[in-house]
Order: sequence, then C-alpha cells, then structure tokens
Amino acid sequence: MAEIQGFYDDLFTAVPEALAALLDAGDAGASAAVFVDGEPVVDIWGGCADADRTVPWRRDTITGVWSVTKTMTALCALVLADRGDLDMDAPVARYWPEFAAAGKGGVLVRHLLAHTAGLPDWDGPVEELYDWQSVTARLAAQAPRWEPGTAAGYHSLTQGFLVGEVVRRITGRSVGGFLADEVAGPLGADFHIGLSAEHDHRVASSVPPPSRDEDYLASAPGKTAAPTAGTGIRVRDGNSVAWRRAQIPAASGFGNARSVALVQSVMACGGAVRGVRLLSQAGRDRAWEEQFRGEDRVLGMPMCYGLGYGLFGSTYGWGGWGGSLVMIEPDTRTVVAYVTNQMREPGDDNRGLEVGMAAYDGVKALRAGH
Repeated sequence: MAEIQGFYDDLFTAVPEALAALLDAGDAGASAAVFVDGEPVVDIWGGCADADRTVPWRRDTITGVWSVTKTMTALCALVLADRGDLDMDAPVARYWPEFAAAGKGGVLVRHLLAHTAGLPDWDGPVEELYDWQSVTARLAAQAPRWEPGTAAGYHSLTQGFLVGEVVRRITGRSVGGFLADEVAGPLGADFHIGLSAEHDHRVASSVPPPSRDEDYLASAPGKTAAPTAGTGIRVRDGNSVAWRRAQIPAASGFGNARSVALVQSVMACGGAVRGVRLLSQAGRDRAWEEQFRGEDRVLGMPMCYGLGYGLFGSTYGWGGWGGSLVMIEPDTRTVVAYVTNQMREPGDDNRGLEVGMAAYDGVKALRAGH
C-alpha cells in the first residue's frame, strides 16, 4: 500500500485509505485535506511530484489546480462586494468602460461569476494569455455569443480575466496581488495566482493521463469531453514557466489540498476562519444565491451556478481539469480538498468525489460527538 504522510483524526481513517488506493492504482502524487470549523482533521499527501516518480511529494509541494482557481478569484470578488466596493448587479462597464463594446453594455458583474456573460471561448493564441492587457482588450472587444444572463456556458479560461479585470479596475491590484494581500496572506495559506520563481522548486508538474503525452488538450467534463471551443490548452502549457508566472485567474492557481481547504473554510464557516473575518455572514451567503439552473451550453450537462461556485444541493465548490476538487459544506462547516498532479480522462475521473465520500462518515461522527 502506498505510504501516506501527514496526520488525520481517527474518525477519518477512510480518507488516507482512499488516497493510498488512488496512488496504488497508478497516480503520481496527491494531497487531501479535510477542515472542520476552519481547522484540519485530515492533512495528508503521498506519491511523487514528477512523471518519472523520482521526486517525493512533500508537505510543501504545490501544483497547478486548474479550475479550482475559480473559487479563489470568486472569493476576491465576494470580499469586494461585501465591502461595498463592487455591486454584483451593476453593469461591468461601470468599472470597465471599454467592456460595453459590441453590445455588452447590459452584461452585469454577476453574469461574469455565473458563466452567463456569453464570452465562454478564448480564441486568441495561447501566448497572449500571458499578457493581461492583450487578453482583456480582446475580451472587451468581443460580442457575446448569446444574450447575457439568458443562458450559461462554462467560461473555462475567460471567467478569471473578466472578473479579474473588474477587481483590478476597483483596487488597482491584480487578482493575484489582491488574493495574496487580502485573503491568502492573512490566513497564512500557501496558494498563489502568479507564482514567483522562489517557489519553482516546490512545484509538482501535471502528469498527463496514461497513454497521453504533454500535448494532451484540455476538455470539460461534459458528455463528450471534447476539447473546448477556441484555443486548446495543453498539459505542456500548464507546465511552462510562462504559465506559472502569468495570472490566469480561472486556471493558473498553485497550491495544495491544505491551502485550498484553508481558504475555502472562509466560505464554510460564515465568512471567518481562525479569527480572520473576510466576509460578513450575508456576504458569504450571497455566493450561494442561484444565478442559473439548466443545461450548460459548453459542458452539455445540467448545471446550477451561484456567484463563482457550482451549487450541488447543500454542497458547493468546483473541480479542475486533471482532477483537483474542493467541496464546501456550510451546514457542517466542512471543506474537503483533493489536489493532484496526476490527470485522468475527465469522463471517468471521480477521485475527488471518492475522497469526499471517504470524509463523510468522519464528519457525521464528529458532529454526533463520537
């Protein structure tokens, strides 16, 4: 059985067992964390940080979490809204006047967070993603693919730039800068959007699925799992230094299960964790207000979106290409995070859910006082 490092409460032995089983099944490396009331009851890791299985995954190993990054960018916007600096019902153009071009004057801020703005595809070159001004100018000039607010289509790459530019216009800071100063920094969380060179030695590269190479293209977890429309992102792009340094706030965040669970515990615990209040209770609750329910035009499956988070009954969160996942349960003040560098084909990847289910009985027992 794969060796698992870290610690876990005795009520949660199923979680390290689940992680070990995934590593035994061939995964390179991963970390898993369960936080209750903002404190860890599981904080574990195992396997390797490289495709050749030569570098062990360590306590401070971080990796690209792909679209789990969206939950971090959304939290930044929610903090600004809670402070009264951002109105979710305002037109985007109030903060970003150039965005009104091509019939987008009626796009509201909440449309950006709910994937209903009609700008789901990135159709510029991959290299342009590394140039903030070029990306946002291209998006500001685009016409929406549908009437904003009437339909949803997963904005896999574009959402972060759209929300991020609004954050930048309001604060004068990049999303990564705001996250570091106002969220991750105060919480002591090791999560980064725009990774500086000092952290490179800790990064676990993304490992393509078995029988795939680094030209493996990003796809959404829809019925067909076809590569997304627009410019395709490859594993080698995500493993590049340019990707790490850039701020691609829908997809280029780096962290591990511990840091993801710590930050998102703010959302599980009514807006405050470890004595740090980032949101009022009402500001937190705003995230769960349903913005769209129905068939997602890009994913080809039924979805329910709040403000920056997927809504799945009483559980909220989001997953990333390659398998990383965060699940937030406000009712039990619990967050489960699974972060891996081992990609699998999206159609048959339930690893994050398996880790989440393994934690479920422990949370139930903990809440029952056993």
